[in-house]
Amino acid sequence: MPKAADRLTLPEFCTPARLGATLVAGQLVVLTMALAPTRTARWDFTEFASASALATWIALASASALCKLRPHLARLPARLDFAAATTVPMLVAAIGALALVYIAGTVGGFVLAAGEGRRFVLATVVLSGLIAAIALRYFATEDRWRAQVQAVAQAQMEALQARIRPHFLFNSMNSIAALVRRDPAAAERAVEDLSELFRAALGHDRGGDTLAGEIHLAQRFLGIEQLRLGERLRVHWESDPGLPLDLPMPRLVLQPLLENAVVHGIARLPQGGEIRIRLAVVDGRLRIEVGNPFPSGVAPLSGNGHALASIRQRLEHCFGAGLGMTVVAEQGYYRVRLDLPLP
Repeated sequence: MPKAADRLTLPEFCTPARLGATLVAGQLVVLTMALAPTRTARWDFTEFASASALATWIALASASALCKLRPHLARLPARLDFAAATTVPMLVAAIGALALVYIAGTVGGFVLAAGEGRRFVLATVVLSGLIAAIALRYFATEDRWRAQVQAVAQAQMEALQARIRPHFLFNSMNSIAALVRRDPAAAERAVEDLSELFRAALGHDRGGDTLAGEIHLAQRFLGIEQLRLGERLRVHWESDPGLPLDLPMPRLVLQPLLENAVVHGIARLPQGGEIRIRLAVVDGRLRIEVGNPFPSGVAPLSGNGHALASIRQRLEHCFGAGLGMTVVAEQGYYRVRLDLPLP
């Protein structure tokens, strides 16, 4: 008896992708049988069409039956659940084969020769059982692999998120500390902004955020930094109409980019500078650009590497391979561009 942690659970057949995979598997078996070298003549079109139709019916009916019976089969002991699940396609195949034998006997001269009905039904049932056993094992292993990959990716994203939050908190508290003696009223406003920011950030612990939430967090952070830097920090927002403000996003994606722009760019310039933020929909993708000046003779990437790597990993987890990230640092200007695929 396998351990509970090692037990494979019955695969899910109620999804279009799994149903399509089942249909493809059935047709591949028919095609293999049709092209296999034998002593007899190759199948003609009628035989191939009949076998294809039977395989399609068995695949559809079996997947539908397993979809409905899965909650009940899952209550069975280990290994017995897979044995019972394998029996379902065999019963479906028996019904389909018997129906085809009946049609052949009624119409006459249809695919099956006289006296081959019993052998045909037995061969169909056995072949369906073998294919079902292999498919169930493969799909169950695939489901467990996907679950493990998702769990690892989620753990990695939560670890990255945990590393970003304290970093952001420490920088914000340092900004407030610099204001306490110089401007107590501004420090009080900064504490209120920080409280609102963390209330918004921590209010979505069970999921991600949205583009609107990211803009809100970024504005609160820039409000704190503007109280500290005063006129040295200038911010220019450029937002196109029709932005998908409800687009799901990981938390704290835009804020670390702005924090890097302030810490490694504006704060190091005696005269300060302007952070330019552009949000637009370009070619069906959400484009986010953050640009800022930086001091000459300083390598901006040396201070931004951790934040950019964390942002890339979390966005890849959310958007997959469709993510685009471009970083350009030239002639005293640093620009980060994110291109996110829209659903």
